[in-house]
Amino acid sequence: MSRSTAAALPFGLTEEQQTISGMVREFADSEIAPHALEWDANHHFPVDVIKRSADLGMGGIYVSEEAGGTGMGRMDAALIFEAMSTACPSVAAYISIHNMVAWMIDKYGDAPQKEKYLAPLVSMEHLGSYCLTEPNAGSDAAALRTSAREDGDSYVLNGVKQFISGAGTSDTYLVMARSGQDGSRGISAFILENGMEGLSFGPNEQKMGWRAQPTRQVIMENVRVPKENLLGEPGQGFKIAMSGLDGGRLNIGACSLGGGQSALEKAIDYMGERQAFGTELSAFQALRFEVAEMQTKLEAARSLLWRAASAYDAGDPNTSLLSAMAKLTATDSGFDVANRSLQLHGGYGYLTEYGIEKLVRDLRVHQILEGTNEIMRVIISRKSTGVG
Repeated sequence: MSRSTAAALPFGLTEEQQTISGMVREFADSEIAPHALEWDANHHFPVDVIKRSADLGMGGIYVSEEAGGTGMGRMDAALIFEAMSTACPSVAAYISIHNMVAWMIDKYGDAPQKEKYLAPLVSMEHLGSYCLTEPNAGSDAAALRTSAREDGDSYVLNGVKQFISGAGTSDTYLVMARSGQDGSRGISAFILENGMEGLSFGPNEQKMGWRAQPTRQVIMENVRVPKENLLGEPGQGFKIAMSGLDGGRLNIGACSLGGGQSALEKAIDYMGERQAFGTELSAFQALRFEVAEMQTKLEAARSLLWRAASAYDAGDPNTSLLSAMAKLTATDSGFDVANRSLQLHGGYGYLTEYGIEKLVRDLRVHQILEGTNEIMRVIISRKSTGVG
């Protein structure tokens, strides 16, 4: 089985979408894959390569064309992030987060905000980070405590954000802070800039995976933010934050599929090269059946993800339900396939040089972020039963 077998089948895809997917895969293969293990080992954030992806329109995938973006849909984005993640899920996932920030400013920003912040994000002259999670507010995001106090023509922000991708390197930070009452209605969204007085960052977290992107705390100590940096209306921040999650869940699911597909391709190549008892591993029926099951699992998850992405683009009212289903299925499937691919490599899968253990480490966190898979089950059960 070649690497293009299942991932490139044109089920429901236009010729343009197939071209986009192939173009991104070529970029990933040439610009990212050869360096992915080195970046992981050295905890290197490849800003130069990330910025080069802007030449392919990766800085504003679903930012409107009027605002300088490529104006593509979430189905297009799913194809893009799957293709890019075959080289490095960590880098692809950061680009997804950057695109979430750009999309939110395009959707909710006023003309001056778009003019000031959006063009540099789309060109990737500036990079963006999304700041919602706090040390004591993860899945329960409405309980966040970062405060935003009005003071004349500004807001003064105090608090700490946790697990922020790109923190310390990014230029633009979309921060959710409490400007009013307790609960979701008291949260507003603010655009902060690196270099603002009182804005600092914690040390780079030492992580199991996702080592090719920095993850730090974002610390705000009396950060004075002009009122013109309020995104949307006061109290609209939780709505803004949640509006990005359906798309984010699709993207992280796509990243899981790309990583799982890459791991399976490596396992298939290895089985064709390695011999046991005088026979190639690929000749053993039990191992071929294992590959069949893994490929089927990826394809089933891919079909559900595409269904959810198509629903998003069509404005289907079931989008949130389908996105939760797709995120749950794709992240579980991608990790499982990567883990089983490691097993097919035997002891060699445990060595860093084969790249399998990196994919396992990178994909594990996808079952936690953008809403844990336990929260996905809560969402699915509530929307399916109408209870809770």
